[in-house]
Amino acid sequence: MSSAFQNAMQQLDAAAAIAGIDPAVVDALRVPEHIREFDIPVAMDDRTQKVFKGYRVQYNSWRGPYKGGIRYHANVDLDEVKALAFWMTIKTAVVDIPMGGGKGGVIVNPKELSVGELERLTRGYAQAVKDFVGPTVDVPAPDVNTTPQIMAWFADEYCKLAPSPTCRAVVTGKPIEAGGSEGRGTATAQGGFYVLLAALEKMGIAASGARVAIQGFGNAGAIMAELCHAAGMNIVAVSDSQGGVSLQAPVIPDAPIDRGDPGSRNSGFNNSDSEVGLNPLDISAWKKEHGTVVGFPDTQTITNEQLLETDCDVLIPAALENVITNDNVFAIKAKIILELANGPTTPEADVVLQECGVTVVPDVLANAGGVTVSYFEWEQNMKGERWTEEQVFTKLKPIMINNFNAIWQLAQEKQVNLRIAAFAIALARLTATRG
Repeated sequence: MSSAFQNAMQQLDAAAAIAGIDPAVVDALRVPEHIREFDIPVAMDDRTQKVFKGYRVQYNSWRGPYKGGIRYHANVDLDEVKALAFWMTIKTAVVDIPMGGGKGGVIVNPKELSVGELERLTRGYAQAVKDFVGPTVDVPAPDVNTTPQIMAWFADEYCKLAPSPTCRAVVTGKPIEAGGSEGRGTATAQGGFYVLLAALEKMGIAASGARVAIQGFGNAGAIMAELCHAAGMNIVAVSDSQGGVSLQAPVIPDAPIDRGDPGSRNSGFNNSDSEVGLNPLDISAWKKEHGTVVGFPDTQTITNEQLLETDCDVLIPAALENVITNDNVFAIKAKIILELANGPTTPEADVVLQECGVTVVPDVLANAGGVTVSYFEWEQNMKGERWTEEQVFTKLKPIMINNFNAIWQLAQEKQVNLRIAAFAIALARLTATRG
């Protein structure tokens, strides 16, 4: 399987060919502007010292300050951080906000650290990057295993090292009381939901009664489930890192796949009550008590792999990268895939999905609500303003829908998938602002 960065470069090449981008621009976008690698010594609770490897990739700043999250994960590596920083460059251009692309990470399992150790690690990261981040230079944000509290520690440490009236704008995704924005915690799901409704409308599928399967029941996945449920959609399967639950009978190997009228395909349910769908609030309560969605009453236990093969109208990968591949793409039964996760579909699988008539709403748009509201937070910090949640989402909705419509129109005109169309629009915007 190709690496994440190789996948990103394949996407760049495909879109550049469609958009007729100057080869010099494409070559410039193959290489990050800056790669920062550093060691972070941390005093542990047992009085020993551990050294953690940290990264910050500043990929592109043609459109504005670098923007992108910091992730804490045992599997962080430079290839992944580069790919994510490139995708952030595309993502900020897709939604047309004046930011560039960056990403950071630390090789660590944060679950093995105490709260004090986690704080010292975060402050150590801020110390390591203090000379090349800042409100007008590089603005990090939360990502995998990093929280608003971690952003608050980062901002506090940075402001000690580089005090200024706007120093807290150095990071976004902060708690409200530390300068965060209303709506930031739900922005990724909310933005994705706006786009999903627009996609369903384009495809002539009624939202009410549409069957939805969600891989990943963290913050974004759980909130997306709540939004879909409130809109009358039926949540038929969800999963987390330990496994999943479904209202459907087990998948029958080699069964024919029907992507016809969604209203005519109810035979996969294992009982008549399943049409109501799972209640996401009940599942969240179960997960809070048991640590996983697995075991939720009156459901079938499934694996994460089986969830992807659920008979549904909408499949929402909201967890991991590279989960839809050549190995399982022919078992996908959904009509729409909304990529709430970063990079869940490999380029090879993308081609197959297009050939099979599956609409993939790409991550660079589907989950861009998060970075858009991060930009709103940055703007509020820089101007000394505080917006209500209603103001935030009133600004977010047209950005998501208008850019989806532009991407859909270009895809229809060029007869390409939505990902290539999104990249093509982003590349054109990047070219127009190249320094």
